[in-house]
Amino acid sequence: MNCRICGAELPADAMFCGECGSSTSATPESRRRPDPRPGDTTRVDRLPRASQRNSGVISVPVDGFRAAEPIVDPPSADPRATGAGVSEVGAASAVASAADAGEVPDVGAAPLVGGVAVQPARPQFSLRFSTGETRTVFGSGLIGRKPMPQPGERFDHLVQIADHTLSVSKTHLEFGEHEGGLWVADRFSSNGTVVRRPDDGALRCEPGRRYLVPRGSRVEMAEQYFSVD
Repeated sequence: MNCRICGAELPADAMFCGECGSSTSATPESRRRPDPRPGDTTRVDRLPRASQRNSGVISVPVDGFRAAEPIVDPPSADPRATGAGVSEVGAASAVASAADAGEVPDVGAAPLVGGVAVQPARPQFSLRFSTGETRTVFGSGLIGRKPMPQPGERFDHLVQIADHTLSVSKTHLEFGEHEGGLWVADRFSSNGTVVRRPDDGALRCEPGRRYLVPRGSRVEMAEQYFSVD
């Protein structure tokens, strides 16, 4: 018999290793210390059980999350004069769900004002977080403790929230606009996402699916949440 910690040869009836002092039943996994780094997500097991009615699913990505399509600027627009390309959190402007929803702006079909194509104003949504922050968003974005797009993805917003419980994942969920409404999609977070619509029960979001979230709804991310106005 050999010690599974240091590999020393031991008598068949030994209870402890004479070389390292480990129990003969100890394994490298049982001796591994917990990772003390603060970036890990704390698991929460008391999220409410959600109903499965009125799911409001609008699309299911087949090959994972697709890269966002960039917004086409008018030919005569000067980014230095208009401030284009400067976002609230340094993310490039894009429409995350345009490819799936078929809503990519068509500059050629847009109305012309003074010879310049003018896109209709995108709907805005006010997100009121349990941590005290309020953010006005449009288009697409990510929410989490430290949201980070995957390679090739670009969003209008990267919304970072202060969650001292560490129950919210670094990149917890994605949101976007579809036909004037807001949708959210859980980004395979550790503790999941629950949607509570007005006059409806709680719905646990299946990771990777997009769920419509009408105004007045509440979106719960483990110990934190935000309401949609």
